[in-house]
Amino acid sequence: MRRFRCFPAILLAAAIIAACSPLARAERAPLREYDVLRRFPAGRLVIEPPDAQGFSGTNRVHGQWIEAGPQRGSCRTVIYAVVQNDLKAADNAWRGIDVAFAHQMEDGRFEAATRPNGQSARPYGAAVETAFFFIQEYARAVLVIRQSPHEAHFAARIAALDPKLRKALAFISGGVDTIIRETSHAPNRIIIGAKALGLGGLVIGDDRLVAQSRQLMAHALTLRDEGGVFLEKGGRDSSYNIVSVLFGQVLTLHVPMPEAEAAFGKAIAWQVSRILPTGEVDVRGNTRTGVGKEASYGGEPKNVNYTEVMQALTLYGLVHDDAAALAAADRVFGYMQRQAAAR
Repeated sequence: MRRFRCFPAILLAAAIIAACSPLARAERAPLREYDVLRRFPAGRLVIEPPDAQGFSGTNRVHGQWIEAGPQRGSCRTVIYAVVQNDLKAADNAWRGIDVAFAHQMEDGRFEAATRPNGQSARPYGAAVETAFFFIQEYARAVLVIRQSPHEAHFAARIAALDPKLRKALAFISGGVDTIIRETSHAPNRIIIGAKALGLGGLVIGDDRLVAQSRQLMAHALTLRDEGGVFLEKGGRDSSYNIVSVLFGQVLTLHVPMPEAEAAFGKAIAWQVSRILPTGEVDVRGNTRTGVGKEASYGGEPKNVNYTEVMQALTLYGLVHDDAAALAAADRVFGYMQRQAAAR
């Protein structure tokens, strides 16, 4: 009888040990991005509507259509507004999506003007890139909307854009070899391309696109150093490393990729080490941002993208219950607020 009474206790102890094992900790329950974004602290998902012409990003800054990629800002605003149940703001931001697709050409690419630096997205490789920069965020918006209580509100307009989305995805899909050949110096772009194909494949139900997404992500994982940091132009960069994690983490919330999930941990650990106690991002030794080594296509020096650093640390911290990442995100957010107040 004593052994019988102890048996449930033994089972309980075994269950506790199993639950605390490394394997159990590594296997988290599936998460929906909509639910994770709902847990973001206030102020970290900023709604930035397009201008009167429907332009976002650098298209808005320069007051003219330059290319499709900058219109991803309107997609993000739709996502953030949906998560915050602000359908008025989401409808307003959707204008930027409509404007982008209004500039689509018959073969799926998008019209492109000359950038301020004299270059353009008209050549094939650049055309593929600007297309996937926009589509990766549009497809994400559709998937988050489908996870939200507001799917019916957007159903008609999503259906109307379906043929255009398919054309854009076919154009991007045809450029996978070009993406690998021309973009491997910048793994963040490889991952953004993977995100466009993976999330777009889910939206339209095309497994071949998802397989291409996995191909690109597998390639991106080879572009890290011995410490697990993503290499941008041959070295470490405390802005672009975390951009790779941000876009990769969003992708893997929708398309499970265990190898990528395992890889992000080392990249995050290094990133946390680059967040100073003040919340400023340490740029010493960076290969691309914050040290005057590279200019944006507007001509100004590339600096740390603090918004994406903060959002990536927050997203990773919430998904993985990583206290260090969340604390670093808090420091970065505090630094951003102090900088904004000082302007």
